[in-house]
Amino acid sequence: MEFELTKTQQQIQKAVRDFVKGEFDRDLALELDQSHEFPTKIWQKAGDLGLLGIHFPEAYSGQGLGSMEDILVIEELCRGDSTIGSAVALAGFASELILHYGSDEQKEKFLPPVAEGRMLSAGAFTEPAHGSDITYMDTAAVKEGDEWVINGVKTFITNGGLAGFYSVLCQTDPEVNPTYRGQSLILVEADREGVTTADVGAKMGIHMMATAEVSFKDVRVPQANLIGKLGKGFYQVLNFFDESRIQVAAQALGIAQGAFDRALAYVKQREQFGKKIAQFQVNQHKMADMSTKIELARLITYKAAWNFDQGRIDPKLTSMDKMVAGRTAVEVADEAIQLLGGYGYMTEYEVERFYRDAKITEIYEGTREIQKNTIASAVIGKLK
Repeated sequence: MEFELTKTQQQIQKAVRDFVKGEFDRDLALELDQSHEFPTKIWQKAGDLGLLGIHFPEAYSGQGLGSMEDILVIEELCRGDSTIGSAVALAGFASELILHYGSDEQKEKFLPPVAEGRMLSAGAFTEPAHGSDITYMDTAAVKEGDEWVINGVKTFITNGGLAGFYSVLCQTDPEVNPTYRGQSLILVEADREGVTTADVGAKMGIHMMATAEVSFKDVRVPQANLIGKLGKGFYQVLNFFDESRIQVAAQALGIAQGAFDRALAYVKQREQFGKKIAQFQVNQHKMADMSTKIELARLITYKAAWNFDQGRIDPKLTSMDKMVAGRTAVEVADEAIQLLGGYGYMTEYEVERFYRDAKITEIYEGTREIQKNTIASAVIGKLK
C-alpha cells in the first residue's frame, strides 16, 4: 500500500483548493448559515468543474475515478468551509445506490444531473419510530398492477425538500421473517403526487443543508422504479453505508483540518503577555494533540477509501473510520474555540461554526454507538 497520493490525486486536491480559494467567501458563508440557504451557485460551479460525482463513470458525467478521489474532494471542500463544503459535498447523497444497483435507464436519467450540479438526491431510510434501527420499516410499498403504491413517513432526510428524487427503503413483503428480508429500495421522484416535505426545525449546525420529514401518501410509481432486486433493499443500504460512512469521515476530517488551520493562524499572530501565544507550551501541546488526532483520522480514512476501491466490503473498518474521524472533528473544533478564547465564541471567527457542523458527523449515517456495535460484533464474532 502506497502512502503517497498519485499525481492525479494531487492534481484533484489542488483543483479543489483552488476552487475553494476562488469561490468560498467568509461573509457569504456567514450570511447563508444565518439564512439557512443552500449554496446553489457554488454547487453548480462545482458541477461545471467536474468535482461532483467524480467517482461516477464518464458515461454518466463523472470522471471514472474511485472512492479515494471522492473523499479527497469532500475533505478539501469541508476544510475550506465546514458549512458550504458539507452542503456541496453531500448534494448527491445516496446517488451511489443508483450507481451500484440501478437499472441502465435509472443511471442514464438520474446520475448525470447529480454529477453536473443540476439535481440533488436523497436517501430515505430513517423513520420516526425506529431511528437508527432500519431492520423495521413502517413505510410500505404495495404492488397494484404495474405500479408500486407507497405509504409512510421518513425523517431526518438530508436534502429533503430540495432533492429531485429519493431512494426510499420500503417494506414490500410484510409476511417474511425477519422483516428486513422483505425490504426493497424504490426510486421516487420528488414531484410525484402524494410526496410532501416539512423541515424538521432549527438545527445546531449544517444550516445550509436541508433536513426534512418526507411523507408518502398513496404515491404511485412504476414497477421499473425498483432499485436492484426485490427484497434486497436492506442489504443494499448496508453496503451503501460502507461507502457513505467513508464520505462522512472525510467530511469530519476536512472540518477538523479547517478548524485546526484557523486556530494555527490565530495563535501565530495573537500576542498576550508580550509574546505570541504560540510560544506558550500549553498551547503548543494543544496544537500537537490536535495535529496528531487529525493525522490518525486521515490515515484510517484514506485506508478505508483505498480498501473500498479494492472491492472489499469491511463494515468494521468503515465504522472505525467514521467513529474516529467524527470524534476528531468535535475534539479539534472544541480546542480551536478554546485557543481563540472569547473570539472563538464569536461567529466572525468561524471556528464556532466548525464546531456546530462537526457534531453531526457523530450522528448521521449511524451514531457513534451504532459504530461501536458494528465494530464489537466483528471483533467478538458469534458466541457459542
